[in-house]
Amino acid sequence: MISTVVHLARSARVGFVLAREGALALVDPSVLPPAARGLVALGRLIERRGAGSSATRLAAALTRLGPSYVKFGQFLATRPDVVGMKIAADLSALQDRMPPFPMAQARAAIEAAHGRPVEAIFAEFGEPMAAASIAQVHRARLKDGSEVAVKILRPGIRDRFQRDLGAMRFGARFAEARSAEARRLRMGAVVETLARSVTMEMDLRLEAAALSEFAENTREDADFRVPAPDWQLTAREILVDEWIDGVRLSDIEGLRAAGHDLKELGRIVIQSFLKHAIRDGFFHADMHPGNLFVDAQGRLVAVDGGIMGRLGMKERRFLAEILLGFITRDYRRVAEVHFEAGYVPAHHAIDDFAQAIRAVGEPIHDRRADEISMAKVLTLLFEITGLFDMATRTELVMLQKTMVVVEGVARTLDPHLDMWTTAEPVVRDWMTQNLGPLGRLEDAGRGLRSLASSVAALPETVGRAERVLGQLEDASRHGFALDEASVQAIGRAEAARNRWGNWALWVIAGLLAWAVLS
Repeated sequence: MISTVVHLARSARVGFVLAREGALALVDPSVLPPAARGLVALGRLIERRGAGSSATRLAAALTRLGPSYVKFGQFLATRPDVVGMKIAADLSALQDRMPPFPMAQARAAIEAAHGRPVEAIFAEFGEPMAAASIAQVHRARLKDGSEVAVKILRPGIRDRFQRDLGAMRFGARFAEARSAEARRLRMGAVVETLARSVTMEMDLRLEAAALSEFAENTREDADFRVPAPDWQLTAREILVDEWIDGVRLSDIEGLRAAGHDLKELGRIVIQSFLKHAIRDGFFHADMHPGNLFVDAQGRLVAVDGGIMGRLGMKERRFLAEILLGFITRDYRRVAEVHFEAGYVPAHHAIDDFAQAIRAVGEPIHDRRADEISMAKVLTLLFEITGLFDMATRTELVMLQKTMVVVEGVARTLDPHLDMWTTAEPVVRDWMTQNLGPLGRLEDAGRGLRSLASSVAALPETVGRAERVLGQLEDASRHGFALDEASVQAIGRAEAARNRWGNWALWVIAGLLAWAVLS
């Protein structure tokens, strides 16, 4: 009961901040139940004047609510199936920037992690260089003279996230209990996915592992690298890795002054990203200019491995084939790939789908190369696939969002960059290696190994199947029995949920009414 009251208070605060900052203007009342429509209308009455654009309103509201909600907003940017394409696009511009926490707390975190004073570990330890919702970064020098970046988890952030996630879970349960649309969108599952993502991001040892894997994948790439983590100094709350001395990719004049070829850098940005996504199936999903540097050797260096994306072999083949299909104008093949991957239900016709894809692809061939956006083509493609009941694939949406950022960075370096010509060598090389004769032999070998494993496990599988069939036969004869205590507990829980749900509506309405009248 007490926890319900706490969650109601927190939910009311979230509603008030969203209303005050004008974020409720983005909500389509027609898809809401009548009670929720009334709350949104009431909330619009306390909207602050001059709230700005939709993206500004959302950013202001989520920043005011704190780090957890900034992270939630960034996560929802990858779920247009939940919030819609317009809101997802607005959330993509949300910047994760927070004031730094004091040096005393940073030093205390290092000493707690390593059990010795900062001076015993570092010869120098500087002020924070950047701060975000989860952590901040300091520049330091080790005893051997090498410079390192020290990423420190924000004090108390785990407890703060757990409190806010509790309120989000409460809101998701409340919505699912009263809205069929919320149940269809599986709001509770969305919150749990965020919870898992943030839990992993708040263990900096896992980020070090991501950087290590990324470095291993790209060790043969002559024009790309990532900083190496220092495993001896990395802990759950502390990540120490190589300090990158280079020019930020956003510093165009600095790049020119250093003698770097901007057009070549644009090519490297695009081809590196596609190699990581298609070749490795493991890509940096936060490639904004602040995370990209160019070192003295002209290599692109990506820092901050907190957000990474993965693609399985099926998704990589899907991406490579649709890109090549658009390059060669083979729309029938693009359609077939969607059906082969199981993304579009079989009751749709391939020819109809190919016709819809042609509507996306043909316009780009009548324009100059520098006017064609690969990211926009993928965005339009995902919109078209929605008409054919293709479920949103989170990993592909993350890829598309990252591609939008990567393309923007590359076009800043070279406004006339031909995206398709730049991408084609990477796509063709991968398809030749993986979908040509050699690739098919490797697939056959993997299939034989899988078949051998299945045959070896067949006796155990048959035994389990017999036990399950026996249990189902018993259940079909006698039914599934619930004891009396379980039935009573279900009844009490349902009654309590309805009672508190009604109280929640009245409390939120009362708070909003008080805000309007005051």
